[in-house]
Amino acid sequence: MRIVLQRVLKASVAIEKQTKAAIGPGLLLLVGVGPDDTQKDLEYAVRKIINMRIFSDAEGKMNLSVQDIKGSVLSVSQFTLFADTKKGNRPAFTKAAPPDMAEAFYQRFNRELAQFVPVETGVFGADMQVSLVNDGPVTIILDSKK
Repeated sequence: MRIVLQRVLKASVAIEKQTKAAIGPGLLLLVGVGPDDTQKDLEYAVRKIINMRIFSDAEGKMNLSVQDIKGSVLSVSQFTLFADTKKGNRPAFTKAAPPDMAEAFYQRFNRELAQFVPVETGVFGADMQVSLVNDGPVTIILDSKK
């Protein structure tokens, strides 16, 4: 799995100009699924996301997790995280999981994450408009294979 975590004050996703989901303080996740991803990758990602200390404490030190701040997560599927840009000028997405596998994995990831923090989602495969107000900004790349 490849996930971009963005610490946000607020974030939302709209489809055809209609807000599908919105959160207050928490994390915006752009979630890419690879063809070799397993339950082990999913569990690793969930554990890291809920425990990563990237929110500021009273002294301004990044020392709190999304659970500690009682934040929420907006999870958006993002196959383009597996873009291969080595050849030519048009990215290839052949390193992303096939859509049927990716959607099932993404849904399972969101269900497991929701056991720990409130989770809102976009719609897999939809043309979505994502809006956010960064907090920091703090942006972190999580790769379950590295």
